[in-house]
Amino acid sequence: MQNSKASMYDLQSIYKRLEKNERIAEQFFEIEKSILSILKFKDFFEVLLSQIRSQFKVPFAWIAMIKDSEVSNLIHALAASELIRTNMTVIEKKDFIELLGYRRKPLLVNSDLKRYKRLLPEMGWPFIKSVAIAPILLDGKIIGSFNQAAFDHTRFKPGIDTSLLERLAVKVSICLSNVTAHEKLEYLAYQDPLTGLLNRRAMENALKREFSRDHRYAGKLSVVFLDLDEFKQVNDRYGHDCGDELLKYVAQCLKNMSREPDIIARYAGDEFVVILPETKAEDALFLMTRLQTHFKANPLIINLTRILVSISFGVASTEDPAIKSPELILKRADERLYTAKQNRGA
Repeated sequence: MQNSKASMYDLQSIYKRLEKNERIAEQFFEIEKSILSILKFKDFFEVLLSQIRSQFKVPFAWIAMIKDSEVSNLIHALAASELIRTNMTVIEKKDFIELLGYRRKPLLVNSDLKRYKRLLPEMGWPFIKSVAIAPILLDGKIIGSFNQAAFDHTRFKPGIDTSLLERLAVKVSICLSNVTAHEKLEYLAYQDPLTGLLNRRAMENALKREFSRDHRYAGKLSVVFLDLDEFKQVNDRYGHDCGDELLKYVAQCLKNMSREPDIIARYAGDEFVVILPETKAEDALFLMTRLQTHFKANPLIINLTRILVSISFGVASTEDPAIKSPELILKRADERLYTAKQNRGA
């Protein structure tokens, strides 16, 4: 009789476990269905992470990306939204490899979590007790991970079966590959092929966005219009290949001296536009003066030939109450560039 009761208990236990596993499998399937048709980074982050949080009732779900990978650079260029900033951590490749090695299976951790602080969300890490880290691959290379964390020490206890999580990681990698390919095509439509900067179309869209944000939060937005002095003479004397190298050199210097939120674009020919959020006109002038000084001290050298670099610029800012539109702030900066060129006889 006792053996019969024990057998019944064992069967009930097995059924309960099977039912639980089936529910979990259905939850994973729902997440897989929701992400496989997505083609935008923002949508990918929003759907994947919200689905994980809601389906599995975990307080933290986020993406970690290896710094300077193709995907992290593309996300930074195209999708710097608040949603992504708060749901993505960026980690140096050497740090990521130190933590996870080259493993391709999910890692469960519930001890020595301080070691993983570089990977964890800043606001939650002191309270996190266990973590699940699932590597993400692109073209066979590890580019980051998607992660879950809980306040419960046993939620992601090492030894738990991770086969479904591993399957989801594969689907996430496939989806991210599709999103990256689609977004790359979009990016190329907005990128200047010579300098790698944004093109005029992308700049105009960015300026509208930043002008609207400045108007909404009563900030200070400055715009710089600049071009190269005697650029035609460089082309005529040294050839167009040299002129191209000069444009790339100027573009790189602009990127090196700018802040993360600044937006730099090649407008046309040798003309560039720099959009400086939360920047007063005097600070924009100071930045451009620094740039002029840098060019005077650092000419472009090609095949032992020193090519002097000189720029002229004009600055406009929303500090001017007469500027009521993004088109007008750009026009004012262009007009002041023209005046600067006239004054130096360039």
